Amino acid sequence: MTVRRDFKEPARCRPDLVIGRDELFTAARDQLTRGGSVLLHGPAGIGKSTVLRALAADYGEAARTVLRCSATESESHLPFLALADLFGLVLDEVSDKLPVAQRTALESALTGRGESTLQRDGLALRLAVLSALRALAAAGPVLLVADDLQWLDSASAELLGFAARRLGDTPVQLLCAVRTEEQEYDRHLRASPPDTLAVRLNPLSRAQVSALLDHRGYSDLPRSTMREIHRTSGGNPLFALELGRALGESPTPPRPGEPLPVPTSLRALVLSRLDMLSDEARRTLLVASAGARPTLALLHAAGRENAEAETAQAAALGLLATEPEGPAVRFAHPLISAALYAEAPAQERRAAHAALSTAASDPIERARNLALATTGTDPEVAARLAEAAALARDRGAPSVAASLGLLAARHTPPDGAPAPDDRRLQAAEDAITAGEVDLARDVAREVLTRATVPAERIRAWEVVIEAAGQSLGEVDAVFPQALADAGDDPRLLALVHYRLAWRKLIVEGDFAEAREEAAHTADLAARGDDRRTELMALSFQASTETLMGHPNAPTTIKRALREPQDPYVACHHNGVGAARFRWLLMSDQLPEARSTITALLREVRRRGMVESEVHFQRFLAETELRSGHCGRALDLARESLRLARDSGIGLGASAMLASLAEASGGDVDRALALAREAAGKAEEDGDQMYVSRALAALGHAQLVAGDAAGAVGSLRRVRELEQGLGITDPARGRWQGDLAEALVRVGEPGEAQDVIDVTREHALRLGRESVLAVLDRAEAMVRAARGDHEAALSRLTSVQDRLAKLGYGLEEARAAFALAMLRTGRPGPTSFDEAARLFRRCRALPWLRQVDAAVAAAVPGTVAVPPQTAPPSDALEGLASMERQVAALVMEGATNREIAARLFISVKTVEATLTRVYRKLGIRSRVDIVRLAAGRHAK
Repeated sequence: MTVRRDFKEPARCRPDLVIGRDELFTAARDQLTRGGSVLLHGPAGIGKSTVLRALAADYGEAARTVLRCSATESESHLPFLALADLFGLVLDEVSDKLPVAQRTALESALTGRGESTLQRDGLALRLAVLSALRALAAAGPVLLVADDLQWLDSASAELLGFAARRLGDTPVQLLCAVRTEEQEYDRHLRASPPDTLAVRLNPLSRAQVSALLDHRGYSDLPRSTMREIHRTSGGNPLFALELGRALGESPTPPRPGEPLPVPTSLRALVLSRLDMLSDEARRTLLVASAGARPTLALLHAAGRENAEAETAQAAALGLLATEPEGPAVRFAHPLISAALYAEAPAQERRAAHAALSTAASDPIERARNLALATTGTDPEVAARLAEAAALARDRGAPSVAASLGLLAARHTPPDGAPAPDDRRLQAAEDAITAGEVDLARDVAREVLTRATVPAERIRAWEVVIEAAGQSLGEVDAVFPQALADAGDDPRLLALVHYRLAWRKLIVEGDFAEAREEAAHTADLAARGDDRRTELMALSFQASTETLMGHPNAPTTIKRALREPQDPYVACHHNGVGAARFRWLLMSDQLPEARSTITALLREVRRRGMVESEVHFQRFLAETELRSGHCGRALDLARESLRLARDSGIGLGASAMLASLAEASGGDVDRALALAREAAGKAEEDGDQMYVSRALAALGHAQLVAGDAAGAVGSLRRVRELEQGLGITDPARGRWQGDLAEALVRVGEPGEAQDVIDVTREHALRLGRESVLAVLDRAEAMVRAARGDHEAALSRLTSVQDRLAKLGYGLEEARAAFALAMLRTGRPGPTSFDEAARLFRRCRALPWLRQVDAAVAAAVPGTVAVPPQTAPPSDALEGLASMERQVAALVMEGATNREIAARLFISVKTVEATLTRVYRKLGIRSRVDIVRLAAGRHAK
């Protein structure tokens, strides 16, 4: 095997690769494993070389011979240089296997001896390259690795293209990478073997950029700064790493509202083209870089009279993207704008902002530019910034409000009213709303170093506690200090005791103590005439009572719904709307629960309440899952998890729900991984409440995967935990039926019956009809295990009907499946068609595979598919968002009219969308969509 010594990639390469590249890496590796070739393409710095090296290191051992070349721009004019890199080390091995004319031509090209050139002996040299590859392949597979194809010398490129198109079945594979900006990669693909897979590397998401920087040691950057790095880098990993390095080495972070400093290493990539601009054009671009949404009209208003000609000059140089259909002036990459701004002298920057402070039409933009054009304190500027922050808050842009609030504080005189720290705390509270908890915490901690007024200190302590999220154990030392600062003021004490109620629940896992603390908080708030805190306390009390099965829950919810109400509390994820939703969901009122949470989600999105959006997206996913809309639930759960990862909020809870959704409608292996991640996060946070929820998700995923013993182990622990927490309402986690079923599978029907009996007592007391039906399904399995098949069959038939009436589609399908399984091997019908139909309607792909396995086991000569095997990847991934939603609803059995009503579109739009879906997927009908989702081939 011939491998260049410098070809081996160090082990540290792979951790970088898997950040954001898992799917494309797997696709490329699978292509190579099948014997195909791969062409990676994308812009500079996007990570092509990293992926190329890792793929070669991962797959290279399967090849006998690995040939490598890596071109550079400075050497691209040298003919046959790439050819020499590829064949120089193997020339002796193949030369005696070539005809004399071909050998002479190849040796001449590689060594420079003789007069043979591609022009004079073209055919002989082309055939020599092809013959050399065939000779190497005769001894074993060949992998040819070429980086930076765009710099390949033209002679070598032509020869490789000639050979690649003629290799046929010869075991020679190409693994190449090429830089593509605006131009297409087609010409490189045409020079590749016919079976080449083109893989485009797209920008990383914000969460992936954060993970990459964390891996490289830049883990202390605030989330707001990380967001700015992602925006400025455009998701380009090289640019993001350089920005992170510069910020990590900088002694002072950028001030609010200012772009990130751009390191010299990146400025050189973009500023060379700026030198070709006229001075006036450069000033025009500086004004554009200082504006939030620059347009030609804005540039004219800011005094740039020749903006059209100057922006056209910049576009010709590739600095601006052409926007023929819109007025926007858009930089070709955010980094160009940032580098231009960073390069400009401070005086010129202030002048640009001063011009925009009068030219901009939006009051928020005018105020922001006025602040950046002003040095020192100025009461008038501070007041305008505070007004702009309030306007941003009303518009549902709390992140913008936080940035403007910090600018207002910076321009407020020390003796101003409101004081600078009042404005800082308002900015911190806006940052909490926006999900920028690290920024909020840092601001509050800074205020605490000098604050002396009790109300101001309590306000800052609230921000610190809120920023801790589920990790309340990490701020234990705060509570005694906050209580001391509150003194005997009932209004301030209520604020602290509300946080203590949460601590009782999350850290200590004591529902009863948490409920009493919440009730005490509501009394204190009422005495202090603080209606907002009173409503939050009552909402928390109601939620706790609902989860623990306390009979006072409906009464407390009614108290929390009395007027006067507070709009913020009404839509907060810990407010009365959320408490009422949870009660509706646990009481089997699924349609009303769905409409309630949909309205709440719409409102928090309008207000920009990121944390509430994370939770409400998850709540809606849970509602759809209960209703048996597994495809819709999976999309919502994945989106909630993405938002949680991006914001750093509710990650454990979102992973838990995503696990349940994956186990029901997606990938079982992913469900197992997510459940373990959720359990680990809850353990790390000391969150007793979510440890049990995560373990319940793990047990469910293990049951679906066919690991009944594992499910028993996980769910037994859930049972112990919830008994210790004082949770008696089985509708909270709905794991009891899974535990009973798993116990039957492992041969423990006695313990299964005990679980059923204890749970049924609580379910009867609370009127949990769906829980009772699921328990009856599990009891039917117990009876069947004990030989009483007739009673089991009768009970399962009744259970299926009850679950259908309640609207629990997936549980109904599971009952039909259990019924079909009991009938197998007995006189009478043994068809699994009903269960398969119901699972298809739910788009419950993992369960459909279990049906396939059962059918295979029941029908001689059929090959069984193990139930724990993960289903094939989602056939709908390549569709647009609307197309995917329509197809998902088709899988649930919805008619075109029902789809139109659900998605608020016309029936004609549904029909047109389905036509596009059929064309993209190469199918003909609605039935084929379901077959594809089930991992079957359309006929």
